[in-house]
Amino acid sequence: MQLKRHDPGKILSGAVEANGFVFVAGQVPDNLDQGVRGQTEQVLAKIDALLAKAGTNKSNVVWANVWVADIRSRDEMNVAWMAWMDPKNPPARATVEAKLADPRILVEIACTAAK
Repeated sequence: MQLKRHDPGKILSGAVEANGFVFVAGQVPDNLDQGVRGQTEQVLAKIDALLAKAGTNKSNVVWANVWVADIRSRDEMNVAWMAWMDPKNPPARATVEAKLADPRILVEIACTAAK
């Protein structure tokens, strides 16, 4: 099995290619001054960039896990999600409330895509 790591760091890689799949690590926004929708849009743009580096795209996402700091913000997050997602190829997805690494982070998303 051949592995290819994208944006490796001290703790994790931004994405890892293995066996025809791309595993994207949990992505968080850079600008924490925005609300849930803005933060979600930032995260989805980061996912787009990582998927492109791996030679795939959002139409090939098969699974996504979304963590929100407050489950009551799910609808606001979904506005950005629905604008981003390929409506012909919706992935399986879970959304859960979680205490995130920084209290200013309102959303984190990880996903798996096929190549």
